[in-house]
Amino acid sequence: MTQLDLATLHESIAAAIPDEPCIVADRTWTWSETTDRTRRLCAVLRGQNLGTRRPLSGEPAWETGQDHLGILLHNGPEYLEALLGGHKASVVPFNVNYRYTADELTYLFRDARPAVLVYGARFAPVLAEVLPCLDRRPVLLQVDDGSGAQMLDGARDYEAALAAADPALGAPDSGPDDHHLLYTGGTTGQPKGVIWRVGDMVHGALGVRGRDGLPITELELAVARALKVRGIVLPAPPLMHGAGGGIALGGWLGGGTVVFPPEPERFDAARLLDTCASHDVTTLMIVGDAFAAPIVDELERQPRTLALRVLVNSGAVLRDELKDRLRAQVPGLRIADMLGSSESGVHARRESEGRIFDGRGAVTVLSDDRSRLLEPGSEEVGWMATTGNIPLGYLGDAEKTAATFVSIGDQRFSVPGDRARRLADGRIEFLGREATTINTGGEKVFADEVEAVLCSMTGVTDAVVIGRDSERWGQEVVALVATDRALTDADLAAGCRAKLAGYKVPKAFVRVPAVGRHANGKTDYAWAREAAR
Repeated sequence: MTQLDLATLHESIAAAIPDEPCIVADRTWTWSETTDRTRRLCAVLRGQNLGTRRPLSGEPAWETGQDHLGILLHNGPEYLEALLGGHKASVVPFNVNYRYTADELTYLFRDARPAVLVYGARFAPVLAEVLPCLDRRPVLLQVDDGSGAQMLDGARDYEAALAAADPALGAPDSGPDDHHLLYTGGTTGQPKGVIWRVGDMVHGALGVRGRDGLPITELELAVARALKVRGIVLPAPPLMHGAGGGIALGGWLGGGTVVFPPEPERFDAARLLDTCASHDVTTLMIVGDAFAAPIVDELERQPRTLALRVLVNSGAVLRDELKDRLRAQVPGLRIADMLGSSESGVHARRESEGRIFDGRGAVTVLSDDRSRLLEPGSEEVGWMATTGNIPLGYLGDAEKTAATFVSIGDQRFSVPGDRARRLADGRIEFLGREATTINTGGEKVFADEVEAVLCSMTGVTDAVVIGRDSERWGQEVVALVATDRALTDADLAAGCRAKLAGYKVPKAFVRVPAVGRHANGKTDYAWAREAAR
């Protein structure tokens, strides 16, 4: 099937709306300006003889066959320019977690093998520790981020490099068979790079599809769709995580403007809402209660007139109570509560708090041995899976690729590790990640299920459930709970027993002032394990 690629489609949209805003941060960049700057970056990469390697027919699913470009930046225009400029040069961009230590970055770069790094100056000191540990020193493009850090030896100033480049030498030579690399820490253990074909990413994760759900593969029709959709998008979580980057790129391919609040490296609900109000943001992307709770509190403290039409939530649970309070403050707001992963894009739309998802489309449930599809109403616990436009595999890991991307007949599925049941009406009951499943006394407890019950209780503001070593049970269920009122262990246990079997009720409740979470809103499990101990 014919597919489109990111760079070609972006340039075609830019040709149709050259003077419209494409990126808004401390200033506005039009679509034509963004085209010019990303062509210049493409020319810089080509000037370093990068982008000449292309995917070959028959390439193993765990290799890209291309040069790689690492992006170590906070949210901002340069992040999106690096993504798009890399694709124009047929160089594979990949995300770098800016919270990583020198040891973690060394592991990541040895795995990813970057030929070029675009990085913020504030990260130069840690890179100075890492670069001598690599077999190959990448091309270095340093972005002046106001930190005042010195230029690394051999590095080029990003703006100076773009200014000296000829945009005529940066016209895209890209295609749907090029690759995109998305690193996930998740539950894969050490970070793993998920390899997407660009065509599958455009028509899958980035949503270039028609109302019938089918991919739009004709360039003229895709541009026409973009001119109808438009909108103004603000990704609240870091672009270094898949959900943030996905909503920004998807917004672009829908003809939209991507907006960044001031000081995006620090989440501030008031600053974010002020940005939404001043730029008439129509789509806001968040990750669960960690983002929603302070946003709701700020709106209730100081209401604002907002143009928001859609709130997209992905990556963590968003409580029904917070949804109701959001809708009360933003009349007409549509909340799209999605389940997704780096390995699948968007799995499914959440229908009720925590656990029930729409079972239509490309999502299904496979048997425990991953050999067959489960029928609606089966009591068997299986694996949530996605088919259609899915990734190829994990960079450099044939074994993990084979375990996660499986075939049944002539159909491929991505099985990233979510446990689920297929309900009689076709919907899917999400039970939780296999990596967060607790085996207590021979019974399996899905942490997500217990967390959803705890978070539904009045007075509980956040909770995380983990397994703790136990001589009696092997593992025991422990809940780390943040509350805004006095709740005894007996209160919490009684609330759990009302909705859960006895073996699922936590053996201990640990009070915490706040649940430890990463910048993307997801649980910090290293913190949780230490807090439970």
